[in-house]
Amino acid sequence: MAVKSASKSKKKAKRFKRWLNDIWIIIFAALIYSLGLHCFTAPNGIAPGGIIGLAIIVNSFTPVSVGVLYALFNVPLIILGVFSLGKRHMVKTLIAVAVITAATDWLFVRFPVYEGDKILAAVFGGVFFGCGLGLIYLRESTSGGIDILNRIINKKRPHLRMGVIMLAMDAVVIAAAMLVFGSIESGLYAIIAIFVSGRVVDIILYGRKEGKLLLVFSPEHEKITRKILTEEGRGVTFLKAVGAYSREDSNVICCAVQNNQYARIKRKIGEIDKSAFIVITNIREVLGNGFEANV
Repeated sequence: MAVKSASKSKKKAKRFKRWLNDIWIIIFAALIYSLGLHCFTAPNGIAPGGIIGLAIIVNSFTPVSVGVLYALFNVPLIILGVFSLGKRHMVKTLIAVAVITAATDWLFVRFPVYEGDKILAAVFGGVFFGCGLGLIYLRESTSGGIDILNRIINKKRPHLRMGVIMLAMDAVVIAAAMLVFGSIESGLYAIIAIFVSGRVVDIILYGRKEGKLLLVFSPEHEKITRKILTEEGRGVTFLKAVGAYSREDSNVICCAVQNNQYARIKRKIGEIDKSAFIVITNIREVLGNGFEANV
């Protein structure tokens, strides 16, 4: 019993340490997000979708600050998130929302803002948003608002990329910004910011795990396999195949590689067999031995 109790205490301590680490990263990510809002998008009238975009739109004709509006709009969505994503998850979201609100309205008020080329403002605003959101999503949290809906959809449909979900959910806010500001350009700048943000989110969430899958058809499969194993350190699997025309048995090389290894491996295959038939496909995630651990 004493051993079990000690083991249980260690697990609790480990979980708490990980949760504490998540909180620090979420706070840092929320500050990055707020910098993008304060320094680039808000001062240039760019409503980059989501609840924050809605807050910028409403702020344009009311005296209520962007941060306060952002917090108010989040209340019903956070309640929805408690039932769909769990209380533990929503604690992290509450912290992110609180930091974004406080940083936007008070912490960064004296920071200089950029009011030059709006395209640059949209691009850099999108980069800051994407970095902040990507780090927040990595810690299994959201920045509140429509991000909660994005997370719920991603939970139900994990094959859909977060960046794609963000683009789809932000379309209504972009249309509203065009109507309120009476300018098509404001919506176009918002699209740039959202697109950049979505790409950065995808890079942060999936960039480290992406790779390529190679299927190599060659009579020199043994030589090619030895080269991949010894020089690139990549595992190889033989798939048994039968030629539909020749009816001959053959071994097809199946190998998952990192993106930075792909060009070298393709070149080495060509050095052994220039007529090798190679099928290459992009992989969104590669997990396991030799790649990132599945945790």
